[in-house]
Amino acid sequence: MSDKGNDFGFETLAIRTGHHRTAEGEQGEPIFPTSSFVFQSAAQAAARFAGTEPGNIYSRFTNPTVRNFEERLAALEGGARCVATASGMSAILSTCLGLLKSGDHIVSSRAIFGTTVLLFNNYLGKFGVTTTYVPLTDVAAWERAITPKTRLLFLETPSNPLTEVADIAALSQIAKRHNCLLVVDNCFCTPALQQPLKLGADIVVHSATKYLDGQGRCIGGAVVGSEEIVGKDVYGVLRTGGPTMSPFNAWVFLKGLETLAIRMKAHSASALELARWLEKQSAVKRVNYPGLESHPQHKLARDQQSAFGGVLSFELKGGQAEAWKLIDATKMISITANLGDAKTTITHPATTTHGRLTPEQRAEAGIGDGLVRIAVGLEDVGDIITDIERGLR
Repeated sequence: MSDKGNDFGFETLAIRTGHHRTAEGEQGEPIFPTSSFVFQSAAQAAARFAGTEPGNIYSRFTNPTVRNFEERLAALEGGARCVATASGMSAILSTCLGLLKSGDHIVSSRAIFGTTVLLFNNYLGKFGVTTTYVPLTDVAAWERAITPKTRLLFLETPSNPLTEVADIAALSQIAKRHNCLLVVDNCFCTPALQQPLKLGADIVVHSATKYLDGQGRCIGGAVVGSEEIVGKDVYGVLRTGGPTMSPFNAWVFLKGLETLAIRMKAHSASALELARWLEKQSAVKRVNYPGLESHPQHKLARDQQSAFGGVLSFELKGGQAEAWKLIDATKMISITANLGDAKTTITHPATTTHGRLTPEQRAEAGIGDGLVRIAVGLEDVGDIITDIERGLR
């Protein structure tokens, strides 16, 4: 299917979009493991480099397999253009490098991945880009933090690891009033459960490493948005700076997208069952999962998402000692900070994903010592519960 196929359903787009069948007539998408491409003439080479003729030039910024992934993800997110990158962090970095200059200002949610905080503070800060952090769910605080130099509003929703949910439509209205761009990290939900561009966001970023792959095999990222912003400004960073996705990884992600919808439904169903079970355990102080009626943004999540995702967290009454004891007692669940895998994973955010933040920064973000995060996989949910119950005992 050579076009975006906008008349097709999500599941069809996830399987068919972007495959430009070659003369070999292949059924499966091909991998093009080549560094460069041959031109028919010097004139064609000049036209390709000048941008007056479309076509492949060099795999740092034009590769058919990577382009297949880009077209497919753009169709799923409802965007005009996608730029694939080497990792989720390079997707965020490419977005910032393409759209910001010295003196610009970012307003960001406090509830973002710890490495993103370090990117904003330690590296963008070196070049004169400043960042103000606000509570994710306090819409008024976002507006108060905006200055005449603010260029980007950045957030994850649901957040990592507390699963707070932002009102994307409300933040979009604020961004438009102040001539800012709203950037949403859609890693936890993927377009199978949430489509931020349709809610008013300008740019969506992904760590394709997570649910887009779905089996923990490869590292990659993506930026989706308009042809003008993503296709020009962000693509320019990729072309020049080279944070490039490999053709093999793009092919793996293509295969992951084919099963994305069915996997996200299964992750969500098991996570909800586990969250409800955890709420009943005496050792658990609270459970953070948008699918629970007790979650502060449950209604918003229900309106904004088609399901609630596979990630949850919970606070143990005994602090870090009890959290580590529970994690170490599991036998089946993988102790790793990755998520989005078919295998259930468990981690202690305060000493892993957010361990490089200061204690004050963790306290502001609500990351307590007793907090445990679980990314619910595709195993039998009864086996997952049994493994966690072992730790609670």
